[in-house]
Amino acid sequence: MKAIVYGRYGAPDVLRLEEVAKPVPADNEVLIQVRAASVNPYDWHFMRGTPIFLRLFSGLFNPKIPRLGSDVAGEVEAVGRGIQQLKPGDPVFGNCQGSFAEYACAREPRLAKKPRGITFEQAASAGIAGLTALQALRDKGRLQPRQRVLINGAAGGVGTFAVQIAKALGAGVTGICSGKNVEMVRSIGADRVIDYNREDFTKSSERYDLILDCIGNHSLRECIRAMNPKGTYVMVGGKAGRWFSPMDRSIAMQVRSCFVSQQLVGIFAKSCTADLSKLGELMESGKVTPLIDRRYRLSDVPEAVTYVEEGHARGKVVITLEGATST
Repeated sequence: MKAIVYGRYGAPDVLRLEEVAKPVPADNEVLIQVRAASVNPYDWHFMRGTPIFLRLFSGLFNPKIPRLGSDVAGEVEAVGRGIQQLKPGDPVFGNCQGSFAEYACAREPRLAKKPRGITFEQAASAGIAGLTALQALRDKGRLQPRQRVLINGAAGGVGTFAVQIAKALGAGVTGICSGKNVEMVRSIGADRVIDYNREDFTKSSERYDLILDCIGNHSLRECIRAMNPKGTYVMVGGKAGRWFSPMDRSIAMQVRSCFVSQQLVGIFAKSCTADLSKLGELMESGKVTPLIDRRYRLSDVPEAVTYVEEGHARGKVVITLEGATST
């Protein structure tokens, strides 16, 4: 089978499309014929091996796992002996290792059945981004109906899911994005959209119950000032550095939390069948529609990763294989 592999850290040109052995599922895994995958910042961080502290887990000098890609949607081709819920032929979506390939293996608890009427491309978009948005708003932010949430980076992968999920939870939503994306963010449900080139939300008199920060371009002090006394700040993303950033911001949040009334927390999404199924319900009902910016073939993964790394993607970027647009 064909798959994207890399044997050293570096720029997207380290990624190569090669013929590799078709994987065999372990007892607790299923083998998926991949129909679509999507690209996340997660992927280029592992490709480059930055921040450097990440290499303590991924491999100090070279990547331990030479396959890239996490979000996946496709059809189950084979199952391990311990699999109980899925069977060959089931359309599924979720997370795995090495989804930039024609076939990939995934553990059953990290998958859910694909909703009817949703394409494989749309389902593949919902893995990391959709789970992050859902868990950040519902679990970390404890968002309630009629509360006011601000989403900094509302036009990106997590941001577009967060706007729609927050509206489905009954919140009032303010989205922050560039001027070219204002109408798009408004079209997916934001009650108010701020062009960050024209207005700085931290200098406004508006106060929010929850700030979901996908960008990290304002200091913690500025963000705290924009919240209600009992508000919550959830860090989704931040400025990446070579050695440690954005983890230094996480440490600063823990320290500052001791001295303010607001709650300052981070989020690292956990893949589970229950939450993937919840996303599936939201998509099937029409309350959430994944926004796909660009589509690339498997051979064009380096170009797709380059585009995502530049930070200007509107919604999600997907990798399409045969049958990706079918429902």
